[in-house]
Amino acid sequence: METLKSIAVVLIACGSVSAQWLHYPTPGIPRTTAGKPNLSAPAPKTAAGKPDLSGIWVPADGKYLPNLAVDGIDVPFQPWALALYKERQANHGMGRPSERCLTHGVTDFDALATPRKIIQTPQMIAILFESYNHYRQIFLDGRPLPERIQPAYMGYSVGKWDGDTLVVDTTGFDERGWLDDGGHPQTEALHVTERYRRTNFGHITLQITIDDAKAYTKPWTVNLSGFNLLADEELMESICENEKDVVHMVGK
Repeated sequence: METLKSIAVVLIACGSVSAQWLHYPTPGIPRTTAGKPNLSAPAPKTAAGKPDLSGIWVPADGKYLPNLAVDGIDVPFQPWALALYKERQANHGMGRPSERCLTHGVTDFDALATPRKIIQTPQMIAILFESYNHYRQIFLDGRPLPERIQPAYMGYSVGKWDGDTLVVDTTGFDERGWLDDGGHPQTEALHVTERYRRTNFGHITLQITIDDAKAYTKPWTVNLSGFNLLADEELMESICENEKDVVHMVGK
């Protein structure tokens, strides 16, 4: 039964990159003499001279979704958070929100090995996630983070440029979310800081800092493997249906 549950979770959480739009050439991509995308070309800039993060991206390594701290980070748990994390680990992560077709949050979407499209304007960045057909907004218009309002799985995000690095601060999270599928907990006090940097045409690095004083004794930082550009592809519809979630597929 545990094996069936694990298979079902993978099928639901991780869509296949091969299911994308059939290789329609993406305009504006630098190419080699053989016509292949030149992903080592310089990172593009916007008309205003800012790094352009636009494109369809997929995480370079899927190892962070089960455990954000997989690289050996000593997570500074509060006692209750450690107890809850151990309980979730003992249950193989069963009960995660995505089992019930609820969306991922910021950190586990960052780690989820499915495509996402970044659309960049001077005032806002929109991220369209293939999984769950969900979206995220990062405002670049100088507004502050909002006061405590309706909690959201994706929180509320504002960004600013630090040289060639986009720094994104997000608060206002729903405490029912999980930081990853392995069960690192979060509370309504969670503040996530992401640092995106497009190092060349085909790669974005990403650093995440988790600051949640109710769940952890101090902030902790994860350096993900980042994202690879998915050239000449497009997003496809991906629906998590109520009768095809993990609970219905493998039983309670």
